[in-house]
Amino acid sequence: MADSMNSPLALELPLSREALASLRAGDACTLSGAMYTLRDAGHMRLLDELHERGCLPYDLEGATIFYAGPTPPAAGRPFGAVGPTTASRMDFAAPELHRAGIAATVGKGVRNQAVIDACVETGSVYFVATGGAAALLAQRVESGEVVAYDDLGTEALRRIVVRDFPVFVGVDVKGSCIYDLESGRSTPRRLRFV
Repeated sequence: MADSMNSPLALELPLSREALASLRAGDACTLSGAMYTLRDAGHMRLLDELHERGCLPYDLEGATIFYAGPTPPAAGRPFGAVGPTTASRMDFAAPELHRAGIAATVGKGVRNQAVIDACVETGSVYFVATGGAAALLAQRVESGEVVAYDDLGTEALRRIVVRDFPVFVGVDVKGSCIYDLESGRSTPRRLRFV
């Protein structure tokens, strides 16, 4: 592991609960491996399937969901742009999905208390990706394929493979939140990329 004050923590997907337990709000990380994109309409369908089956479909147990709607391919990349969606739009589904086995989510902005409580209860985390950098983030995506809900277009469930995808820990397994750091309620171990 690199110098913790200057280099992000390199995490391999899927994430183990042990790896998640070591993270703290504010930690800079990079994600490498497979995660899934899904937004509002897709979350409603996923919840319906979860209720029907009693378990997560599409091999999503232990997966990370990135709240994003990728654009079509461009510049020789799988997507021209892929940026984080405001996470609070998925707060209606996140607690139940964490309890069903989703290990982490990626988005932007604050989460409600029910999501924070679910992270604590299940040992899950919420990662924050930088908004406004969708073209740059697309450079970190190596491949992408639709898994389900193709009729939803950009909101379809997609499996993407990322390499060194930059994020910060937004909510950790203890319920600490990156957005509380300025108020002095939490102390980050790492807060910048080099």
